[in-house]
Amino acid sequence: MSINSKVRRDARRRRMEKLRNAPPAATVAIEPHAELRSQDGELLGGIVRRDGEWTLGLGGRIVGGSDSAARVLAMLKRAAVLHERDGASIRLTCSPALTTAAQREVVEQGLSFEQYQARLEEEMASGRAAPMSPPDASEALH
Repeated sequence: MSINSKVRRDARRRRMEKLRNAPPAATVAIEPHAELRSQDGELLGGIVRRDGEWTLGLGGRIVGGSDSAARVLAMLKRAAVLHERDGASIRLTCSPALTTAAQREVVEQGLSFEQYQARLEEEMASGRAAPMSPPDASEALH
């Protein structure tokens, strides 16, 4: 038996053992796209994309979801403004995919993102805003 055969056999055995001990793969792919963090790094909120839906989480809980990237981004930016009003120093980071999708949506409506946000604020204040899809009771943002 050659030395190389033993090395390959041992490597294959280690790979198989690693695969057996690996945690099960998630059945649903979750792509993180935005994070709202406090100055000390605490996660305050975020946006993920799961099964084609943008999902918004705030305070460790899933708030809801929408097919509209612009809507969930506007809601997260609203949360950032509210935190800043309370005196918190925050940092909001967004993926290029989320920013591009949101920008494309508002341009299709003939609006700037700021105009879209203002319109959504008005709709929310008057109670005319369509609700986001309800969160699944077992979900939490980690």
